[in-house]
Amino acid sequence: MNLFRKKSVSKILEQSAAGENEHGSLSRHLGVKDLTALGIAAIVGAGIFSTIGNASAAGGPGVVLLFIFTAVACGFAAFAYAEFASMVPVSGSAYTYSYVAFGELIAWIIGWALIMEYGIGNITVAISWSDYFTGLLSSAGIHLPEWMTMDFLSASKGHRVAESLMASGKSFENLDAPVKEAFLAWQNSPTLFGLHIVADLPALLIIVLITALVYRGMKESRNAGNAMVIVKVLVVLFVITIGAFYINTDNWHPFLPNGIGGVLKGVSAVFFAYIGFDAISTTAEECKNPQRDLPRGMMWAIIICTILYVAIALVLTGMVNYSELAVGDPLAFVFQRLDMKWISAVIGVSAIVAMASVLLVFQLGQPRIWMSMSRDGLLPKKFATIHPKYKTPSFATIVTGFVVAIPALFMNLTWVTDLCSIGTLFAFVLVCAGVLRLDMIKDSPRGKFKTPYVNAKFIFPILIISAIILSLQFNKENTLNFFRNEPVAVGVDDLMTRLTTSEASMIRQQMLETNSEKFIASGSELDTYLNSLDETTYLATLGNLPIAEEKKFDKGWDVFKHKIPTWIFLISCLYLAFLAFKHNMSLIPVLGLISCLYMMSELGLRNWIGFTIWLAVGLVIYFGFSYKNSKLNLVSSK
Repeated sequence: MNLFRKKSVSKILEQSAAGENEHGSLSRHLGVKDLTALGIAAIVGAGIFSTIGNASAAGGPGVVLLFIFTAVACGFAAFAYAEFASMVPVSGSAYTYSYVAFGELIAWIIGWALIMEYGIGNITVAISWSDYFTGLLSSAGIHLPEWMTMDFLSASKGHRVAESLMASGKSFENLDAPVKEAFLAWQNSPTLFGLHIVADLPALLIIVLITALVYRGMKESRNAGNAMVIVKVLVVLFVITIGAFYINTDNWHPFLPNGIGGVLKGVSAVFFAYIGFDAISTTAEECKNPQRDLPRGMMWAIIICTILYVAIALVLTGMVNYSELAVGDPLAFVFQRLDMKWISAVIGVSAIVAMASVLLVFQLGQPRIWMSMSRDGLLPKKFATIHPKYKTPSFATIVTGFVVAIPALFMNLTWVTDLCSIGTLFAFVLVCAGVLRLDMIKDSPRGKFKTPYVNAKFIFPILIISAIILSLQFNKENTLNFFRNEPVAVGVDDLMTRLTTSEASMIRQQMLETNSEKFIASGSELDTYLNSLDETTYLATLGNLPIAEEKKFDKGWDVFKHKIPTWIFLISCLYLAFLAFKHNMSLIPVLGLISCLYMMSELGLRNWIGFTIWLAVGLVIYFGFSYKNSKLNLVSSK
């Protein structure tokens, strides 16, 4: 069994042409401007209109550093994508590139990961679109029932949190708006056989509409995408211009209120804001000159979006204090604070347009991955079908619509955001590794574009050693605690969900007896009081609570298991430093690989487990169907 059988570039191009003859060809309409617009359409969406708020709240004005770091990391990955796109100008993106560099099994894994990336990405954006759409309807006096506009997971979790908080003394009226909404959605939802019916119907609506547009044709999709990009870029520039007049520079001090750790908490949100530029590589067979235009389109999209992101982050954190930005619609929020509601309305409309454009690009990308895998025999032939009139992968597009629409009804925004990010970063890691792999193979094929070469032999090991020294110098305690596996105190939100009703009541009574004035001043609400404490006081208070230690602190394996992604990152750094020294590796793809792997490590164990389960399902499909039906297997058996 040869799991790592490879395809040559000439074979891929030959099979692509054969696939076009067998199933029909795609139409070529895209130039540099179109690709740049599609890149911006994919990137500027939920990230700038939604997740940037939470990232800013955690990192303060210093979150701009994270945007720059992420842009650089994506830029490194984009070089690798551009090199492969120039070498293999066919649909399939990282999946096809991995076929050349690593062989079929890795190609399957990356293809399966890309299906998740685009699918989960669209689910995420559809949910965010729904939030903005229902908010716009509410401002117009149209109020849909909560159970029709919220996912099942959020409603269920919000109901549990609300009950816990109310048991600790918090009144329903004083609950945070999202928790209150989730509680009402669960309480008022219809039930079927005891199961609460809670589903995000607006998310379903937009997916159906976008899928229909993508099915209709690339030319129509391109025109719609270009129009939406113009609208949202103009609105973002308008917000930056108007907001600049209301900046209070005092809000930029301190620049790093929660240190580097606070900035890094926004890794998932900020990286999600960049997801999408790689999707345009799936349109290679619809480009007029893919070898020249794809690299340029990727780079221009990243550069333009980074400038916009840094500017908008500085404006937001300058207009209001960073701590107030933990909201779902930060751009609209800051202008509401200034009593400029008409601007908030404009932002709301533009957010709907922006997120629709992201959906458009992702719904373009995913069917073309299915199509490429089908051409190779790894998926049923039906997925490679090209519509005779519209020249689109029609069956794959319809399936994609269902794959995205059904989960969007029930899944949680935070969960799918992180899962989308880890899938995308995994693809970036393998594409960067693919360039390094080809560099190590003599007489490997190359396209017209090649990643600039800088010898990493000494530079990268020195960077690793320097990072270790700096960590011990400026963050010694946390660094040593990591290796010593010290117990970790649970946060307030986690603590509240661990408490039983009787424990919450008991603790509340204790606070009334021992800290009556401070506790009463906080509204006699346990979570509000605990959140008001500084870190030292909170730890002391937590330690004195009359509850089991395992509810107050995570210890041993409970602490170590969350460090596993970081250990993988650290070991990979050391191994890559060795390889760089031994093989004179190119610095840019090395830095791209490590940067993306680092961001993967920041996404948490839960997302790694979810991603691993997804890959395991993919491997079952591969060994059950794909391996024996692969065209490479059919060729070798003759």
